[in-house]
Amino acid sequence: MTDTGLVLEGGGMRGLYTAGVLEYFMSKDLYLPYVIGVSAGACMGASYLSRQPGRNKKVNLDFVEDKRYISLGNYIKKRELFGMDFIFDEIPNRLVPFDVKTLVDSPEQFTIVTTDCGTGEPVYYKKTDNQDHIAELLRASSSLPFVATSVQYDNRHLMDGGISDPIPVRKAQSDGFEKNIVILTKPRGYFKKPSRMSKVIKYKDHPMIHEKLGVRYRHYNDTLKYLYDQEKRNNAFIIAPSKPLKISRTERNKKRLEDLYELGWRDAEAQYGKLQAFLESD
Repeated sequence: MTDTGLVLEGGGMRGLYTAGVLEYFMSKDLYLPYVIGVSAGACMGASYLSRQPGRNKKVNLDFVEDKRYISLGNYIKKRELFGMDFIFDEIPNRLVPFDVKTLVDSPEQFTIVTTDCGTGEPVYYKKTDNQDHIAELLRASSSLPFVATSVQYDNRHLMDGGISDPIPVRKAQSDGFEKNIVILTKPRGYFKKPSRMSKVIKYKDHPMIHEKLGVRYRHYNDTLKYLYDQEKRNNAFIIAPSKPLKISRTERNKKRLEDLYELGWRDAEAQYGKLQAFLESD
């Protein structure tokens, strides 16, 4: 298992699926030596590596009906649909403490994917080099265009890692992990369509981000095709929602989100035998 990584797709509130899968992994004391996450995937991966069972569920379900978490009021006040200060400061530092020390001290590698607003290219941050700024980088990776502002860090303006590298399986492989477990937040058979919003609304804050949004669907679909090819070669084990659930990135329906979380747990449980065989194979 020393050569197997864990790749976590983003997807906003669809990340509750990933939370359910990782909760099952924790119940089995299954930790992979390398974890790379995008946006919500990075956030879920952080609580997984900090060994805090139940934290992802509590953070994302207990506060989803709180206006400080997500509301139009946040957008009117700060141009942020999600209350980023509330999510990345108030919650982890006071309401549901995040054990950063355990994450930093854990033996696993952890990489957070962001996008450089100036170049439109992905920027990868390792926990070992940025241990005092984990929350800031999680916020950057989760800052979606149109509903959040960019984060200044490392002399860059950073946003959602999913813009430039939505499923970073190639990055995991280039970092030395040929085999990877990949958790997707959309069912098999899904392929992204061209963004209608990017055609209608120009993202003026960062022109390169607007350009990337226009072609993002091509990159995403090409990555999916590559991932499925890697699965055939036994280099990837994919866990994806076993049934379609109508969940948007900004979903606030608590029952739907609970169902998605439970689906993640059940899917991981159902595939665990095959997953163990994958981990043990050459």
